[in-house]
Amino acid sequence: MIIRILKFLVRIFLALVRRWEIEGTENIPASGSVVLIANHTSYWDPVVIYCAFKRRVYFMAKAELFKIPVVGHVIALSGAFPVHRDKTDRIAIRTALRLLKEGQVVGIFPEGTRSHSGEMLKPHLGAAMLALKSGAPILPVALSGTRGVWGKVKVRVGKPIPVGPLKTDSRADLENLANLAMSHIAALL
Repeated sequence: MIIRILKFLVRIFLALVRRWEIEGTENIPASGSVVLIANHTSYWDPVVIYCAFKRRVYFMAKAELFKIPVVGHVIALSGAFPVHRDKTDRIAIRTALRLLKEGQVVGIFPEGTRSHSGEMLKPHLGAAMLALKSGAPILPVALSGTRGVWGKVKVRVGKPIPVGPLKTDSRADLENLANLAMSHIAALL
C-alpha cells in the first residue's frame, strides 16, 4: 500500500515537474521473465524505471542502500534485493534466478555503478549471465535527463533481445552478450 502511494506521488512529480516521456512501452513483455538493463547516471534511475513500468521490477541494489534508515525500508518494500558488489554474491544470484523462474522482471544496471560523466561504462557480466542461465530475454532501457531535480526525463524501451539458455560458460560469450546489450542501450540514447 505504501509503495503504491509513493509510486503514484512520484509519477505525478515526474509528469508535472520533470515532464517525463516514455517511449517504446509496446516493447515491454506483458508476462514472462525479463532481465531489464539500463544505463545508470543518477539515484533517480531505479525510481524512474519502477514508475514507468506497470509490471513490478525487482531491482538488484547495492547492499549498502538497505542500511540507510527509511530509504532501506522503502527499497525493500519495492521488491529490491541486496547484492554485495565486492564479491560474487551467490545469494543475490539465486534470488534473481528464482524471480526469473517465477516469470518476474529483474532490473540490473550492468555498469555496476553510476556514471558521473554521463558516458556509458564497461558492463559487468552479471546481467548477461542471468539471461543466459535463465533463458530470459534482455530488455534494454535508455534513461536520459535523470540527473538533478529539473529538466525533462526520457525513458526509451528497446525491443527485447532474445537469449537462449546457457550453452557454454565461456567468458567470451558473456562479454559478447553484455556488450551487445549495452550497444542496444547506446542506440536508444
